[in-house]
Amino acid sequence: MAKLTKKQKLAFSKYDPAKQYGLDEAAGIVKEINGASYDASVDIDVRLGVDPRKADQMVRGVVALPHGTGKEVTVLVLCTPDKEQEAKDAGADYVGLDDYISKIEGGWTDVDVIITMPTVMAKVGRLGRVLGPRSLMPNPKAGTVTLDVAKAVKDVKGGKIDFKVDKAGIIHTSIGKSSFSPEKIAENANEVLQIISKLKPASAKGTYFKSINISTTQSPGVKIDKNSISGL
Repeated sequence: MAKLTKKQKLAFSKYDPAKQYGLDEAAGIVKEINGASYDASVDIDVRLGVDPRKADQMVRGVVALPHGTGKEVTVLVLCTPDKEQEAKDAGADYVGLDDYISKIEGGWTDVDVIITMPTVMAKVGRLGRVLGPRSLMPNPKAGTVTLDVAKAVKDVKGGKIDFKVDKAGIIHTSIGKSSFSPEKIAENANEVLQIISKLKPASAKGTYFKSINISTTQSPGVKIDKNSISGL
């Protein structure tokens, strides 16, 4: 077993890593054991009892975090000229079409979210090999392929995130910053978990929520007792 660092020893002295905690208590612990000197992200990892290799057990959704992510989200809108001003007024950082498609084909992906319109997906679709591996490809289910680009931009800037289960059956997403109060961390985490609960595939058998952990970028994980959360 690898030797623990001083920060890890200090963190483990403040809680029991083998114990499951209520969501509110876990949110307080994760702030206390955060060892980063900067405003680290707070992440949630949810292991589900699904087989993502089966199409009918793919869990993917969108959630509007009550308190946002705490992160400044950079948005690119790929749209027709008549929608450009609308996108800019909504707060998009970059707006255009052919010029940005060329930049992306050249390797530029310096954005967090890309929003586009159904009418230009034929052009955007060819960027799949570049955007897909970076989880930047616009998707109607995530609300990033829409004619109402202004609403999509405002939603993303306001804390709307999308998530999906990975090949190992785990959903991993950011739910805020370590500077958030424990109450805000818990409320954001609860919102994500409630949405995941509603997305349970009918074909999924056995235990749906196998494990729930929250952590900061540099902290160990804190296990959450799912029975402490109403509705799961």
